[in-house]
Amino acid sequence: MDVLDMIETRRYSIHSSLAPEYRETVLNARQQLRERGAAELPGFLTPSAVQLFTEDATYVSNRAYRSEGMGTPYLETPDDGQWPASHPRRLQSRSRVSAVGYDLIPLTSPLRLLYEDEDVRRFLEAILDVPVLFRYADPFGALNLSVMDEDDELGWHFDQTDFVVSLAIQSAEQGGDFEVVPNIRSARDERYDDVQRLLNGDEIEVVTLPMVPGTLLIFRGRHSIHRVTPVSGHTPRLVGLLGFDTSEGTMSSRELRIDRYGRSDAFGEPPIEWPSP
Repeated sequence: MDVLDMIETRRYSIHSSLAPEYRETVLNARQQLRERGAAELPGFLTPSAVQLFTEDATYVSNRAYRSEGMGTPYLETPDDGQWPASHPRRLQSRSRVSAVGYDLIPLTSPLRLLYEDEDVRRFLEAILDVPVLFRYADPFGALNLSVMDEDDELGWHFDQTDFVVSLAIQSAEQGGDFEVVPNIRSARDERYDDVQRLLNGDEIEVVTLPMVPGTLLIFRGRHSIHRVTPVSGHTPRLVGLLGFDTSEGTMSSRELRIDRYGRSDAFGEPPIEWPSP
């Protein structure tokens, strides 16, 4: 299937930057990013493409590696001597999730074809209003399939990147909600009191973004704390994570690779396809 056949081009004319629909979509997405740090593009995939992506992701998910641990919202090792025990910099929450790295996603996967498509990259450039986007150079982190099964979750955290691009493929039976407090901090004000109130259970400002298969999400998580609630049921939550950056050559550390993928060395060439399990 051609990439444009996967996308609802009557609504998102990503191949035609001069079309009125294109400009309207881009301006609307930019406004969403300004106002709440997240731009949702529901129905980005056609219904038939959603089914295709689900079947492919289910097949690829057998290669996922599960990581689990406790961490702070700032994804750092806290300095016990600098912060009191109750400070947000030291409060920890649980995360458990599985991931398939880029080097294990087959060349024939529709998720890979979408990620590597130039029209898609230029469309994201327009929404983010940047001169150029580069795909990650990282053979693991450039493209991930995130797999969340029974009892998996992601604790409250801020991202260490300026933005994340994700594609909702399959919802869990229960849970797996993406919750966010938009712009709770800024580059000039950490607003630790507000973060601490949230971590202590005050969720008055929490916004839930629906997990609807086929939705493309551009999310600025550096200043918006967010989490994925615990998953339950037999249907896994499947999400594609598309790695782009405004700088060329983005790589992950050896430590992160081992933690997230269970290995530090990538396969030399991605498979054309995996044999059926």
